[in-house]
Amino acid sequence: MRLSDLPLRKAAHISEIDWSSLGEAEAKRLRELGFDEGVAIEALHSGSFFSRDPIAFRVGRMTVAIRRAQASAIRVALA
Repeated sequence: MRLSDLPLRKAAHISEIDWSSLGEAEAKRLRELGFDEGVAIEALHSGSFFSRDPIAFRVGRMTVAIRRAQASAIRVALA
């Protein structure tokens, strides 16, 4: 399942990240924020009804907001 499709308040682990589909700056930012295979993640909130951007996630103890396009490059497995 893609991270962009993860239901709110569901716990998951990052299983794969398609780094090649992200821009260099986007990939660097996600790495700096702790996005990596095996990391626990939970979807907390999504944006407005029309765009649904950004999406807020809990990554470890941090809350991070990323765009839906970035989240679609990340595959997760439910915990």
